[in-house]
Amino acid sequence: MATTDDIETALHTARALILADLTARDAADAAVVSLVEQAVTHRRWWLEQWPDGTEYVLGLVAQDVQDGLLESHGRWPLCADCAADGDPHALSVEPELGPEPHWVCGKRGAVVAPVGELV
Repeated sequence: MATTDDIETALHTARALILADLTARDAADAAVVSLVEQAVTHRRWWLEQWPDGTEYVLGLVAQDVQDGLLESHGRWPLCADCAADGDPHALSVEPELGPEPHWVCGKRGAVVAPVGELV
């Protein structure tokens, strides 16, 4: 079972990696950083209920931020390869609930980058 330190480490890591992706795509303004903080706070509660979920929290926070951005800013992150071809669409997080989440272009079925390593 995960300890409080494990939970905090997983949440801090998720925050840092999501902020890295947002920064890489020039989307890390104050309002968006607040969305990240809200997602982390929500997932802290979730991990308190299910401490063994630490390996899943990065992908869940990424999805939470993506959902929040859809409502306030539009689709994020866009697939840079397909957007250059005139077909902008968002990348998705896979696995939806699993360890080692990554960004995937659903149109091409291609892994673009691990969460936290967008360029």
